[in-house]
Amino acid sequence: MQRALIAGVLVSILLSVLGFFVVLRRMSFIGVGIAHAAFGGVALGHLLGIPVFLSASVFSVAAGLGIGAVTRRGRIKEDTAIGIFFAAGMALGVLFLSLKPGYITDLASYLFGSILAVTPTDLWIIAAAAFLILVLLALFFKELLASSFDAELARASGIPEGFLFYLLLGLVSLGIVSAIKLVGIILVSALLVLPAATALQWSERYGRVLALSALFGLAYTVSGLAISYWIDIPSGATIVILGTAVFLLSLAISPLRRRKGNHPDRTRSAQSGTTG
Repeated sequence: MQRALIAGVLVSILLSVLGFFVVLRRMSFIGVGIAHAAFGGVALGHLLGIPVFLSASVFSVAAGLGIGAVTRRGRIKEDTAIGIFFAAGMALGVLFLSLKPGYITDLASYLFGSILAVTPTDLWIIAAAAFLILVLLALFFKELLASSFDAELARASGIPEGFLFYLLLGLVSLGIVSAIKLVGIILVSALLVLPAATALQWSERYGRVLALSALFGLAYTVSGLAISYWIDIPSGATIVILGTAVFLLSLAISPLRRRKGNHPDRTRSAQSGTTG
């Protein structure tokens, strides 16, 4: 439980910060495609006997960059590209599993998440991945924020928007893989979106939204892990159900009164809040 709690703290903060940029870019569904594409990597790792984190990371990053590349070329829309990579990753996973004799004992933990599945090695991997991702986000924070707010203006200002777009996709992919054992492939994308979506019900200033997102993600994960441990139910489902309940409650009692169709990341107060 102690390892799961430490891993949960790292993963929740990591995905909450990444989710802040994902929600700003209106790319919330991309986490679903990347997570399910990782299933192919999980199965390949078991088939070849190589570290699952490595194989799943390769699949996830390839899927994330692939979705981005196909979408930016303008030939198909993002939801179509996500659907294709989603299906391809799952299909490859099923194929690889059919080639491996015997039963994979920890497969359920990858699909649904388990607090008992986090090993000391997993914890070190999660910590290293979190450190790398958060350092890169800190280094490129202003540029990522500008390009997420207005990509065209960012390009006109000389910001390498294309590079930042692919960098974000790569970091999101790596972050999702880091959380798979704890939350599960099926539900990990919710932990990417729910904290930021909830935070946006309480503030329109970017700085506050980012801080609230991290706090909500931390609260969901720690509380969900504790409840799942006491009641002996899947950790991923518990975290997501708790997060959804808080989001719906926030939606109902939000102090913000937005006009219909007014997206929070496009308001003047949000723009002025880039420093706050």
